[in-house]
Amino acid sequence: MNRKLQFRLTAAFIGVATGVVLVATIIFILETHYHFSMYQHQFPDSGSVRGLNYHFEQALIQSTLWTALGAVVLAIVLSWLVARRITSPLVIMRKSAEAITEGNLQTRVPVHGQDELAELGQAMNHLTEQLERQEHLRRQMTSDVAHELRTPLATLKSHMEAFEDGIWQPTPERLRAVTDEIDRLIGLVGDMQQLTLLESPEFVLEQREEDLSDIVEQTLVNMRTSFDRKGVTLKSENAGPVHAFVDRRRMAQVLVNLLSNALKFTPQGGVVTVRTKRQGPEAILTVQDTGKGIPREELQRVFERFYRVDHSRNRQSGESGIGLTIAKKLVESHGGTIRIESEPGTGTTIHVRVPSEHSNLRPPKNSSSFSHK
Repeated sequence: MNRKLQFRLTAAFIGVATGVVLVATIIFILETHYHFSMYQHQFPDSGSVRGLNYHFEQALIQSTLWTALGAVVLAIVLSWLVARRITSPLVIMRKSAEAITEGNLQTRVPVHGQDELAELGQAMNHLTEQLERQEHLRRQMTSDVAHELRTPLATLKSHMEAFEDGIWQPTPERLRAVTDEIDRLIGLVGDMQQLTLLESPEFVLEQREEDLSDIVEQTLVNMRTSFDRKGVTLKSENAGPVHAFVDRRRMAQVLVNLLSNALKFTPQGGVVTVRTKRQGPEAILTVQDTGKGIPREELQRVFERFYRVDHSRNRQSGESGIGLTIAKKLVESHGGTIRIESEPGTGTTIHVRVPSEHSNLRPPKNSSSFSHK
């Protein structure tokens, strides 16, 4: 623990005490010398004990008085300097805190030195940066949600106006289009609710040792119908049991999101392969597709919320734009990592790494942005 401030205060008090002793010593020596000089001047040829006692007594009294006065003055000066040195950064921090409460998140505390006050200033600056980042995300989130809701709502409004004005007849096909837009809105709201839960402090995983290969096989059974309907082959390549310390339901959710993403971007006749293996202290899950791939300049953004590589196809498919966002957040909540590789025209591969044992659990990383392809 850093105790530099404590050492500085201790040194200041020692300095005051040392100063008092020095002042007392100097005054006593000077007063004694002064009165003995007076005695010798008044009684140059006499050995009067009475005169000597008088001057010695005066020397002690005056030395005591001057010492007390000097000690008080020295203590006041040093205490004022020490208090000013300590309270000055605290006053600045108080003013900065007041500015932050008023919404000025650009405020920063000047940091000098490496003592506890400097550490407090650094912690306060870090807190302000986090608040500023969260405020930026809140504004971005509000803008993104408004943008995502605007399109289906505008479509619904135009459809309803067409029905109302008699331009369109409520045929099954057109009613189905309205239903699809409503379903997209419901899906978007559900995904947003899920993401809010994942980012809240109350979110807790129920982790235990699970067979990752078994989670994969069960998930593939549940999703195979969707792949068969589109004509995309779904297969798994598992090298036996692969144990991982995970929340089974949440890891299945991760896999569903990754497979749904792969299905939407893999054409008819394509293949999606899921692999699991153990590598050191980690269990690895890989989802590989033979889809259209992602341009290299887009790879860094696919995990940003509401981000789409192909905007038109995502909107037509009813995609909310935060499936990979949720997957990334869930993986990081397990103490794992997720990364993506892609080659345009060849396909995309997503690698997920999670701890295989409880002792290898790492705290989640603080992510400021997520998203969907």
